[in-house]
Amino acid sequence: MEHMLLLFIFFIPILGLSNGTETEQDFTWHLKKIPQIVRERTFSLDSPKFEAKTKLELNSVCGIECQRKLPVPSLSDLKDLLSYETVFENGTRTLTEVNVLGAVLDPAGNTTTRRSLRKKRQIYGTDSRFSIYDKRFMTNFPFNTAVKVSTGCSGILISPKHVLTAAHCLHNGKDYVKGSKRLRVGLMKTKSRGNGRKRKGAKRSRREVSTAKEDPKVATEQSQQSKGDRKRQRRPGRKQGTSDGMPSFQWTRVKSTHIPKGWFKGVSGDVALDYDYAVLELKRPHKRKYMELGISPTIKMMPGSMIHFSGFDNDRSGQLVYRFCSISDESNDLFYQYCDAEPGSTGSGIYLRLKEPNKKKWKRKIIAVYSGHQWVDINGEQQDYNVAVRITPLKYAQICFWIHGNDGNCTQG
Repeated sequence: MEHMLLLFIFFIPILGLSNGTETEQDFTWHLKKIPQIVRERTFSLDSPKFEAKTKLELNSVCGIECQRKLPVPSLSDLKDLLSYETVFENGTRTLTEVNVLGAVLDPAGNTTTRRSLRKKRQIYGTDSRFSIYDKRFMTNFPFNTAVKVSTGCSGILISPKHVLTAAHCLHNGKDYVKGSKRLRVGLMKTKSRGNGRKRKGAKRSRREVSTAKEDPKVATEQSQQSKGDRKRQRRPGRKQGTSDGMPSFQWTRVKSTHIPKGWFKGVSGDVALDYDYAVLELKRPHKRKYMELGISPTIKMMPGSMIHFSGFDNDRSGQLVYRFCSISDESNDLFYQYCDAEPGSTGSGIYLRLKEPNKKKWKRKIIAVYSGHQWVDINGEQQDYNVAVRITPLKYAQICFWIHGNDGNCTQG
């Protein structure tokens, strides 16, 4: 199974080119000029209540038909939608207003393109997901870029200190969810220090005590993991790091979170899936490879129309789950797709492999954030889709600005 998985991962682009009609297409990352996001002013807001319940499935959001009817956002709309809230680990909150320079407004509006009909449900027919059991794969690129968020979602590393995830993992459109005040991110570990040994009756570290008080769920998981490590030490002859399908995590505190104002209230007056993304800044940097951002191409510019992502689906507790699938519908801001997924994988980074300009090398980049299983309106009826938020030039500019603190490193993407 592992060898088959590697074949799928590394040769999907080649399979996508096997169709004679596609061999002439240029599956390359094309650099585009990015609009500028400029900070205008920042002011303090009241601290959030942090009382909302985490909801991994949204109803009555603006779907395919609704998207077609939305007006084209004006420059004033964009400035409002791309302004953002920042919540810090001490519970304080600010709102930053921005200006948008060099944005090209699409006169066609938020059009959608439909490719094929889809089956209903989150798992479509035969479950096509792969559980990554071998730690040699879990802890190597691209799988080691997947992270676990303590509110029950997934995310992806986009810099040495930043994680990209879905906004509704932290905020329900009205208030921040419980647990987001003491937010943590779990990075998969290769090996515990000291091979997991801990003296019986040894005192817990200050971090462990803090974790137990603030987030019992995370503390329980860490405790169970530690016990499991001790049991493995008592079994002579058993290899360390064996394929048990249960990754261990190094939990890191989140220093601050950024959410676009468009998530709180979109142009339709409700929460807008178009802005269902957030960036978490870690308190301490990691030293592993992360995945770069990319501008989302159209379906026609994707080999086989395929996308990929990995996350921590709730129905496969503790396992890293990888999947790939083709996109069925797209709008200017969203992908509607068939990817088999369950709650827990929400917030995963969706990536794609294309050729680098003037090179033969293929490179993975994040092109969307998995928003999850959503109910959307189609011809006046609610139907379910698995939806992803595309990284457009404007969203690229905003996320890049959050990473670097300025637009100097965000001129092209």
